[in-house]
Amino acid sequence: MAAERRRATIYDVAQAAGVSKSLVSLVLRDSPSVSAPRREAVLAAIKELNYRPSQAATALAGGTSQTVGVVIDDYTNTWFVELLRGLQEGLASAGLRIAVSDRSLNAHIESDPLDGFLSTRVEALVLATEPTPAMRFPSQIPVIIAGNRATQIPGADITCSDDRLGARRAIEHLISLGHQHIGHIAGGGGASRLRLNGYRDALTAAGLKEHIVSVSELTTEDTGYQCTRRLLKDAGEITAILAGNDSMAMGAMAAAQEAGLSVPEDLSIIGYDNSPLSDTHLLHLTTVDSRNHELGLHVATQVLSRLADPEREAQRVQLEPLLIERGTCAAARNA
Repeated sequence: MAAERRRATIYDVAQAAGVSKSLVSLVLRDSPSVSAPRREAVLAAIKELNYRPSQAATALAGGTSQTVGVVIDDYTNTWFVELLRGLQEGLASAGLRIAVSDRSLNAHIESDPLDGFLSTRVEALVLATEPTPAMRFPSQIPVIIAGNRATQIPGADITCSDDRLGARRAIEHLISLGHQHIGHIAGGGGASRLRLNGYRDALTAAGLKEHIVSVSELTTEDTGYQCTRRLLKDAGEITAILAGNDSMAMGAMAAAQEAGLSVPEDLSIIGYDNSPLSDTHLLHLTTVDSRNHELGLHVATQVLSRLADPEREAQRVQLEPLLIERGTCAAARNA
């Protein structure tokens, strides 16, 4: 009796179609991101080889976990909330899910945040943090950068907001309210540097003096509080502050209250990112919307496009930020 023919695998289909295993898995999940010619090639190979994916093979998507790994700075940073929501929504149609690793937590335990993702064979990596020299990026796994970063990864797609423009618009708004002594509390990453540049652009154009306190550590509520205390001590004439993000703005409001200043009557404060906490009844914070939910959707599109065509040129998507006026800004006292 003739030997039973070996059952075709997803590797056989990929080889016959001249595509990657990841692209075959996208076709099996009926992802709309696959071009018509590539889809037809995969379907033809499936038919020719009489490929029948097992339930387990489908779940693993060709030897991977159907998972996209996301590395963030810090779980307490609310910038990530809308980004992750948009990313998951954008990947859901392709049957992909996200897994999140906290870079600061891994640093405490002296572990590369990518190690777990590589061992579970994620289909792609999204970096929503500053890349470090210790991070290993295998060439066969697509890498997408979310947000502006000081260090770039060769060949990686980028989706970001125009942070320099957003900060400039925030300062221009404060100047229009009559503020002439405007402080800035800033972080040290790539996005923070661009926001600092936008702050300087607007002040230079208006002929106003800079008042800056910056930190290299995480931009948390506590760092915002400490920076504002220092700013109020060193530049007591300031009547407005642009914070590096909404968490820092919350710390700035606490420091202002401690100093006996009323927001916005004595001190106007603008945050950045339009995170969920900014629209709470307690804060009602004027902030810059970096459109993080849309950013997450764009990152998802880049992930799917890269899986469908690993050889395409790297792309950069930049969104225009919006100023969201709420209740923490008012005309300068002497305007």
